[in-house]
Amino acid sequence: MNVYEDIRKGERGAWVSIAAYVILSTFKLISGYLFASSALLADGFNNLTDIVASLAVLIGLRISQKPPDSDHAYGHFRAETVAALIASFIMAMVGIQVIIGAISSLFAGHETKPDLWSAAIAIICAVVMGGVYLFNRGLAQQINNQALMAAAKDNLSDALVSVGAAVGIIGAQFGLPWLDIVAALAVGVLICKTAWDIFRDSTYRLTDGFDEEQLGDLRGTISRIPGVERIKDLKARVHGNHVLVDVVIEVDPQLTVLEGHKICDTVEERMSRIKNVMHVHVHVEPKEDREEKDETADR
Repeated sequence: MNVYEDIRKGERGAWVSIAAYVILSTFKLISGYLFASSALLADGFNNLTDIVASLAVLIGLRISQKPPDSDHAYGHFRAETVAALIASFIMAMVGIQVIIGAISSLFAGHETKPDLWSAAIAIICAVVMGGVYLFNRGLAQQINNQALMAAAKDNLSDALVSVGAAVGIIGAQFGLPWLDIVAALAVGVLICKTAWDIFRDSTYRLTDGFDEEQLGDLRGTISRIPGVERIKDLKARVHGNHVLVDVVIEVDPQLTVLEGHKICDTVEERMSRIKNVMHVHVHVEPKEDREEKDETADR
């Protein structure tokens, strides 16, 4: 399947998130005012900020579809990773706000008793957002898209915020306002943890980090190709949700240029079978005689 078709699928997931946030935030804000629920109002305003995060993901996916140009020979796929990084910042801000709000409520000692209907609304919204999370997570896994996976994790954090709001509202009905604080703190910490995970993964990819186990699998595949005597150097990096590979192989020095070229073609063809490997650069060198090299060094 064309890589740009996968990105267009990711756009649909971002649009689903935006539509859900617009509808749910409007619903929560109106209900919060009608039922005098500060928790539901806070949750609604939280969803408004999440629209910005989803828009950042959508813009990143749009930019990543731009074809290669003179300044971006490998294309613009890393815009997906930048979008995920921006989403992690927004999630961290939301998580910190939730924690600060919970601590402020603890010291303020305000005990409100909102209408129980607001808890039902919060639970319904949590279920809807949970469905959006499952949809986006499945789509992100299908197309291996980091930006959409970040959006999915943001959906999950919002579902948890709604659950925390419902817990607080129900607790207030039974004279247990501290449940709201405990739930808010737990949700805030979880959101910050999710934001940190996305931030760490995004910065790892942007600084050309690559999983050593996956690199070992690539090495094993290349080393089994007939004609490859030794792998002198192997590097790989992630470009959006694609992999770029640079490898230096040693071959029999008695081979012709044409024979060496055929081995390179085989390496590229085998690598292209591996999912998400977009580009392979192969450099060929004649195999060195190790014993002769060691004797020369001793002299």
